Amino acid sequence: MKLARADRKILQILQEDGKISNVDLAERVGLSPSPCLRRVKQLEASGLISGYVALLDRRKAKLDVLAYVEVQVDRHSEEAAEAFKQAVLREPEVVGCYVMTGGYDYLLKVAVPNLDAYADFTMKRLLKMPAVKDIRSSFVLDTLKDSTALPLDYLD
Repeated sequence: MKLARADRKILQILQEDGKISNVDLAERVGLSPSPCLRRVKQLEASGLISGYVALLDRRKAKLDVLAYVEVQVDRHSEEAAEAFKQAVLREPEVVGCYVMTGGYDYLLKVAVPNLDAYADFTMKRLLKMPAVKDIRSSFVLDTLKDSTALPLDYLD
């Protein structure tokens, strides 16, 4: 899909404000509302826009501890990987999970209310997940940048 300048502008604005009305979006992009809506629908249909969400402030949601957890597994089989995946998907505290290269196999992003809740999650659930061999935790002390917006310079 070849993107026009207007498409890039639509994507940029929607990444900043997913609730913007089509009329306001069209005005900011320099299109009339109908062609603007048509472009948004095409971007959605192509899968480039995969959905819309409300971004919550984790501290106001009483999730004061954010941890990144490196996980090593002891078996590299499809069954073990699938069992670990299913276990992770069941845990609401795990807000991100990434398969990694390097010294560990997975990187988890975990949000919990406090250190006691983190200890409980780790000891009672994470370490009991299938094939987990070792974990290493790092805690976020401060956030300098936390953006959901992707750079658009690499699009055609």
